[in-house]
Amino acid sequence: EVQLVESGGGLVRPGGSLRLSCAVSGLTFDDYTIGWFRQAPGKEREGVAIFSNHDYTTYYGDSVKGRFTISSDNAKNTMYLQMNSLKPEDTAVYYCAARSFTPAQAMGKMTWPPNYWGQGTQVTVSS
Repeated sequence: EVQLVESGGGLVRPGGSLRLSCAVSGLTFDDYTIGWFRQAPGKEREGVAIFSNHDYTTYYGDSVKGRFTISSDNAKNTMYLQMNSLKPEDTAVYYCAARSFTPAQAMGKMTWPPNYWGQGTQVTVSS
């Protein structure tokens, strides 16, 4: 059984930083495209940061470029999202996700949506 479990969400002030973690079990990172999505109230879910172990490409949503960084520790089957210079508009539920053998942009733009999702973690940016 594939499981993705996020942690690290919380309340942070504008301009602050937060790091999310996603522990993955039941699949091997080397065969998958992994990444982060978010959904704010009343908005559609959007791709935030994606990395493909298929073609080694990376995708970042336009609103987070230069501020967010995706990384992974394949030995621990864990991925991370480092979020810097946070803004109130970054407030959302953040989900980690995975899909096998997919270009990063295809998954990030939901052309080929993920097969597996975590339960989500709330990030609130507010003073």
